[in-house]
Amino acid sequence: MTRTSTSRPRIVATAAVAALTLALAAAPAQAHKPKPPVIQDRSKVEVQILALNDFHGNLLPPSGSSGRVGPTTLAGGAAYLATHIKSLEATNRNSIVVSAGDLVGASPILSALFHDEPTIEAMNSIGLDLNAVGNHEFDEGAAELLRLDRGGCHPTDGCQDGTPFAGADFDFLAANVVNTATGKTLFAPYSIEKFNGAEIAFIGMTLEGTPNIVSAAGIQGLEFRDEAATVNALIPKLRKKGVEAVVVLVHEGGSPTALDINGCAGVSGPIVDIVTNLDPEVDLVVSGHTHQPYNCVIDGIPTTSAYSFGRLVTDIDMTVDRRTRDVAGLTINNRIVTRDVAEDPAIVDLIARYNVVAAPIANRPIGHITADLPSAPNANLEQVMGDVIADAQLAATDGPPPQGSAVVAFMNPGGVRGPLTYLGSPAGEGDGVVTFGEAFTVQPFGNILQTLTLTGAQIDLLLEQQFCGLNSPAATPTPGFFKVLLPSAGFSYTWDGAIAGSAANATCATDPALGAVNPASISIGGAPIDLAASYRVTVNNFLADGGDGFGVLRSGTARVGGLEDLQAFEAYLAAAEPTGISPPALTRITRVN
Repeated sequence: MTRTSTSRPRIVATAAVAALTLALAAAPAQAHKPKPPVIQDRSKVEVQILALNDFHGNLLPPSGSSGRVGPTTLAGGAAYLATHIKSLEATNRNSIVVSAGDLVGASPILSALFHDEPTIEAMNSIGLDLNAVGNHEFDEGAAELLRLDRGGCHPTDGCQDGTPFAGADFDFLAANVVNTATGKTLFAPYSIEKFNGAEIAFIGMTLEGTPNIVSAAGIQGLEFRDEAATVNALIPKLRKKGVEAVVVLVHEGGSPTALDINGCAGVSGPIVDIVTNLDPEVDLVVSGHTHQPYNCVIDGIPTTSAYSFGRLVTDIDMTVDRRTRDVAGLTINNRIVTRDVAEDPAIVDLIARYNVVAAPIANRPIGHITADLPSAPNANLEQVMGDVIADAQLAATDGPPPQGSAVVAFMNPGGVRGPLTYLGSPAGEGDGVVTFGEAFTVQPFGNILQTLTLTGAQIDLLLEQQFCGLNSPAATPTPGFFKVLLPSAGFSYTWDGAIAGSAANATCATDPALGAVNPASISIGGAPIDLAASYRVTVNNFLADGGDGFGVLRSGTARVGGLEDLQAFEAYLAAAEPTGISPPALTRITRVN
């Protein structure tokens, strides 16, 4: 595709943040003022790349810390994002807007209620050109992702707002997502963009570990390949096409040790390994997934991330030499999407149209709480909100058939997207009232409960898999203790932090006595677990398919399907009326060492 528009003078953008400059590929980074608007040498073309990542359907300005950059600067909201992007585009006729994945999925109710169609339409209006698929693009499966691309009404819910859905005007890219039957990628692996004779290849990918964090049922027949190897295999093909300038959009990232939107302090994580293993012919990496901002040079390759939820836009000025066809310079600047600009009227109208349908559903009261139900974990990695959800799932499945006769339920922490707060919202429902929209925000995935039979030994292995294998501190793509399951009331155990954090625990031990969880500490209903006995266990379908590294759950037998997770939670709230749900004591998980 050729990106062209009428020529406009370049102006200085309002955001006052430091710029990262790379003059020729291996030069050290240093801050300086923006370049003049016109390069007089006609052999060179200045291209503006505007990048974002992890938007997650945040059409409305995010609230709380999710809507700030630093302690006080309010940021984000699609109407403000559109204004900032269009203002930046007006400074350079050679502009392209790109995204490094998770454009949709885990979205607030305004987008999620309509299967993220509003976000696709908003990005069409904003002028997004390319989006590398992320793991959350697969939340509803590959078939649904293809529908978002191509258009058409949802196969079950139809076109809920009463208007046809045309699909994306931008292109999805998926270089490392391969159909095993055909050998072809799910979407195009790359797009070659032309700007006044200069060509830039954009390669788009998700993280190789996507199958570990999405439901297996939705990605059957797809293989997710190594990120660096995928890019490196494409470089010779691009060279044969005469393309020297290469940008990688990858939905994988890292984490710095300090918040600095244009800094790179101590950045670590999977993105470091990926970039280090890339062909040095790659000129730029735009990353995401970790919801962290950074502006780095990793192993000689500039690498960026624009935070999350539309709070930043990475403004990249790339100079391409038309004679060598290669990148001659880069200026990179993460700019805050402030809310001190006019809202884009087209986005305002889009939000208003969907709000008419969504507001009555979102504001419907479904129950009460007596105090905040926070989602932050304590030192044992137990959290109130996750415990309450597990209690709700057990209550929905502990009855005799057709229920599952469950004795315990486990909730994955990644599926708990936020807390419930006691203080009433601006919608006016009142203190302590839980609305459908608030509950939806906590559990937006629409997973189905599944009850299955595990032995006591398998339950012990399930607990071990929180700390070993894919969830080991040494593992990628998710290092650290991020996958401690939240159990229902009546279940308790103790884990040893020294063993869980040791290199020896990277591989899950076959001997239960050598693991991070002592089987003797596991209790169900006040009785010690019997490793040889069988127990009925409830999880959501994501976990049941082995998601988050819990492969032992795939071995569960006598499966019985149940309610959708949000339906179970709504029923649990209703059963607690009129007193409401109180936060449980965090005594189910104990950590030593």
